Amino acid sequence: MNKLVLVKTAVIGVVAAAIAAVTLTGCGDDVGKVSLGLFTTKDVIIDARKDPKLAGVTCHISRIEANLSLADPSDMSISCRQTGVITAADIASIDKSKNGEVVFKASLSILFKSLKVRRIYDSENQTLLYLSYSTKETNGSHKHALSTVPLYGTEAWIEPAVATH
Repeated sequence: MNKLVLVKTAVIGVVAAAIAAVTLTGCGDDVGKVSLGLFTTKDVIIDARKDPKLAGVTCHISRIEANLSLADPSDMSISCRQTGVITAADIASIDKSKNGEVVFKASLSILFKSLKVRRIYDSENQTLLYLSYSTKETNGSHKHALSTVPLYGTEAWIEPAVATH
């Protein structure tokens, strides 16, 4: 009986890892993969993702991939940069509310955890904010990272009005 339980547990673990790996495959363009050591199944994965509404912005997201593990990865890092033209029409098309909008989303584990990247527009400073964070069905995670893309020098930049005294 114990042997049967062990076999079932091993099969469930392998299937779960395969599902997680397939789910994350659509997360973006793999740019890099770094092993965390010889005796671990954890790697740091680096993906490149273009903002779906602002093609002139690319975000690089690093995250932990824990193959064959039921680990609950929440750590991530994000760096977003202008990699092309950003126009006033592009900025007009985005959500400018305080909550912004989710621009990327990927499953991180079989434990219902996901990585989200939210774009928020700081109109006063004419800057795009990209907040990456992890969520879980039962409770959120405090782990997050922030990157900014200033519009200065782009076609979307609006010269501030000069105050007269």
